[in-house]
Amino acid sequence: MTDPVEAHVRVRVGSEDAHYGSIAAGAYVMKVFGDLATEITVRRDGDEGLLRAYESVEFLAPVRPGDFLECRATLVREGSTSRTFDAEAWRVIDARPDLEESAVDFLSEPVLVAKATGTTVVLKDLQRKG
Repeated sequence: MTDPVEAHVRVRVGSEDAHYGSIAAGAYVMKVFGDLATEITVRRDGDEGLLRAYESVEFLAPVRPGDFLECRATLVREGSTSRTFDAEAWRVIDARPDLEESAVDFLSEPVLVAKATGTTVVLKDLQRKG
């Protein structure tokens, strides 16, 4: 690997994502991580690949509707068909419903809310780049 293969996105957590009172389910962040893994295999192989497994997942801080998350993933290891990535989700804008329904704070220091390591697989005959 010469240049790192990376993917990133900034998303706003919507009110429809609240599942535990005022907290979003961990599955919300996992969906974003899956999308980033797909982008990595598209960039690397020209194919969406298939998510095979997560080696580790850590939820480190609650995510609430109104929060903005900056999420990124980096390809860290390659096999002949496997692609292992590290992913992180950082809260960069904090919803402040304690002040007002529409109040938010831009954080000078982002907060790491989740991280994971996972593996995707792209079959040899589907790899168009390399």
